[in-house]
Amino acid sequence: MTQRIEDYALIGDLQTAALVGRNGSIDWLCLPRFDSAACFAALLGDEENGHWRIAPEGAGACTRRRYVGASLVLESVWETRTGTVRILDFMPQRDEAPDVVRIIEGLSGTVDMRSTLRLRFDYGSVVPWVRRADGHRIAIAGPDSVWLRSEPPVKTWGQHFSTCSSFTVGEGDKVAFVLTWHPSHKPRPDLIDPYQSLEHCLQDWETWSSKCRYQGPYRDAVLRSLITLKALTYAPTGGIVAAPTTSLPEDIGGVRNWDYRFCWLRDSTLTLSALVSVGYLDEAAAWRDWLLRAVAGDPADLQIMYGLAGERRLAELELGWLGGHAGSVPVRIGNDAVCQLQLDVYGEVIDSLFLARQAGLAPERHAWNIQLSLLGFLEAKWREPDQGLWEVRGPRRHFVHSKVMAWVAADRAVRTLESDPSLRGDVARWRAMRDEVHREVCEKGFDPVRGTFTQSYGSAELDAAVLLIPRVGFLPPDDPRVVGTVEAIRRELGSGPLVRRYTAEATRIDGLPGREGAFLVCSFWLADALRMTGREKEARELFERLLTLCNDVGLLSEEYDPSSGQHLGNFPQAFSHIGLVTTALALTGQEAAG
Repeated sequence: MTQRIEDYALIGDLQTAALVGRNGSIDWLCLPRFDSAACFAALLGDEENGHWRIAPEGAGACTRRRYVGASLVLESVWETRTGTVRILDFMPQRDEAPDVVRIIEGLSGTVDMRSTLRLRFDYGSVVPWVRRADGHRIAIAGPDSVWLRSEPPVKTWGQHFSTCSSFTVGEGDKVAFVLTWHPSHKPRPDLIDPYQSLEHCLQDWETWSSKCRYQGPYRDAVLRSLITLKALTYAPTGGIVAAPTTSLPEDIGGVRNWDYRFCWLRDSTLTLSALVSVGYLDEAAAWRDWLLRAVAGDPADLQIMYGLAGERRLAELELGWLGGHAGSVPVRIGNDAVCQLQLDVYGEVIDSLFLARQAGLAPERHAWNIQLSLLGFLEAKWREPDQGLWEVRGPRRHFVHSKVMAWVAADRAVRTLESDPSLRGDVARWRAMRDEVHREVCEKGFDPVRGTFTQSYGSAELDAAVLLIPRVGFLPPDDPRVVGTVEAIRRELGSGPLVRRYTAEATRIDGLPGREGAFLVCSFWLADALRMTGREKEARELFERLLTLCNDVGLLSEEYDPSSGQHLGNFPQAFSHIGLVTTALALTGQEAAG
């Protein structure tokens, strides 16, 4: 039976991640990277597509669960009729190979346990050959090899193309399982000690978490969001994936199912701002450096997203053998939105590099030359229509947010040159561009009858992205046009206290059937806009309502359905957690850098 999106928790090793359900089943895991093929894909199909469940015999969901301290070690506890048991799930930061460690410990009485491991490589489509060797179970198919061992050894047998184990734990008893992946053509990597790995994993996370500078009433939520962002970082390159999953539906049973296991430029400024503001300068510098490598080259070739190491080819495919989460098909890997023209990303990149300079990150000599190249291209192209921030698959339009971000690009260039005369550049040229963009947006992107900025020139539709207008400095917060826009978005895009990102069902501007839930990062933007326009009490109430939408271990998806009370979209979602951190900082007088 399909678990809800919010029923999952995240574990990871800063190169990939797994989702663990409340029933003790790991239903999603891609190895060895976030964007590799999944070996557990029950999340997007059923148990036959791969999963690994450890739980008491006959038990359902755990009684309670939490992360251990400020870490990514998940503790799940079952209270049964005969006793109480807990499972600690984690992935230690790898030296050589990725490992999944599951430690079962008896807390009271005795509990009969069952482990069912069903490996299915290539997104649940390939059944591996399983054999025994040196007391381990080895599963091999093509390029993939997985080793499973337990300490101490437990009774294990094969059944229906799965590996099953049964054992009993009493008070104080411990059994550890370790699953290790490596390329099938290479020797087995060195074995890890699961208990030492637990100690090191906890210590690593506690050390990292202790660097957080945020102090305030929302510290627990902020820190959990920062841990989640760290977990979504691909450590070898510094890239941050939007989410570790693909095709979790924005509309249950619908077709709005996309692959988010890539790095989006739209997230860059807010990500960098949040990391700098709370003291994680190393992570901010790694993200900045990833950004510079990814966008290097002809500015005409700038993409809206890249792979973990800056890969450019992310071709979209449909996996017809997977039935989809809660029947939501098609299941997609790759993302054809990579081919879209989105002019806002030029502003995002230039704003991010401006912020990095302001934050005092060690300068990169070529960064300014890259910005000048991007600006030159944008100067010639900003008047053209594009597909906008939300990657609509309908016709191109003159999206207001895209034009505002073109203004941001020119504005940051002007401010950089004014603060550092040693840099080459024609400040008058960029000042003229900035003024022209500003004038056109105010003339063509504002509806004077309704008193609001619209989604695109001449459109009656609204777009929550224009809530960012005061944040980026395009207009001051007390400007009547800003105040009117905030009110219009609350009124027309409101879904209870939350907001949708745009009115897709009215005009099908995104070229897709169905509808979405409330978009969580947009709801955080609304809280920011309310605060900036002097309505701090309402902003705080909205923010605290948003905090209640986090699942039981503090994670947020992309969207939320107020009618069903369920999370929607890929999970956990970096953009949502960035929004949480940024708003918390602002509400406690620790405004994010920017």
